[in-house]
Amino acid sequence: MSTTSASNAPPVLTIDGPGGAGKGTISRLVAERLGWHLLDSGALYRLTALAAVKHEVPLDEEAALAEVARDLDVVFVAEEDATTVLLEGQDATTTIRTEQVGDAASRVAALPAVRQALLQRQRDFLQAPGLVADGRDMGTVVFTDAPLKIFLTASADERAHRRQRQLQDAGVDASLSSLLKEIQARDARDTQRSVAPLKPADDAITLDSTRLTIPEVVDRLTELLTERGLAPDT
Repeated sequence: MSTTSASNAPPVLTIDGPGGAGKGTISRLVAERLGWHLLDSGALYRLTALAAVKHEVPLDEEAALAEVARDLDVVFVAEEDATTVLLEGQDATTTIRTEQVGDAASRVAALPAVRQALLQRQRDFLQAPGLVADGRDMGTVVFTDAPLKIFLTASADERAHRRQRQLQDAGVDASLSSLLKEIQARDARDTQRSVAPLKPADDAITLDSTRLTIPEVVDRLTELLTERGLAPDT
C-alpha cells in the first residue's frame, strides 16, 4: 500500500534498526537540524506496555492490549533539548526508557492487533515540512514510499556498552553481561516475529554506527537528504 505517494506529500526519512543503535538520538538531532517533525514509534509501544501494566492488562491478551493501544492517552511535549511524554497526564518520559518497559514493549509489539491499532496514529505524524520516523518497521510497513530509508545498526556488544553508559550516567548500576543478553533476546524476538519483523527495507541504506560518532551519523544522513533534494543544504 502506498503511504507517501502523493506528489505534494512532505518528505519522510525513516530510520529503522535494533535497540541501542542510536536511532532515538540521531532521529531527534536530524529533525532539530532540519526543523522537521519527529515520530518516536518505539515510545508508542512502550507507552502501550506501560499503560497495560498500570491497568493490570496481561501482556499476552492481544485483544485487550489492542484496545489499550487504540485508547492511549498520550501527549508529546516538545522542548528545546528533549521531549516530555505524558501518559494519562503523568510524566512517563523516564519510566518508558527502563529495561523492564522496553522488554514488555517488545512483547507487545509482536502482537498483530496492537501493531494495527497504532498504525494510523503513526502515519498521522506526517506533516509539513517533513518527518523523521524512528522505529523498527517505519520503512517496511508504516511509510513504504519514503524517499530515504535508513537501517541504522551497531554490534550487540557496542549497543550493550552504550546502554550501560546511559544507565551509569543516570546513577544506575547495570551488569554488562545482563544487558548484552537482554539485547540479544530482544533482537531475536524483533527479527523472528511473524508480523513486521525487524529487517532493512529492500531499498534501505544500511549504516553501521559501531565506530561512528553521533555527529558523523547526523552529518551523513543530512548529506543524503540534501543529495536527494529532500532538504536544503545545511
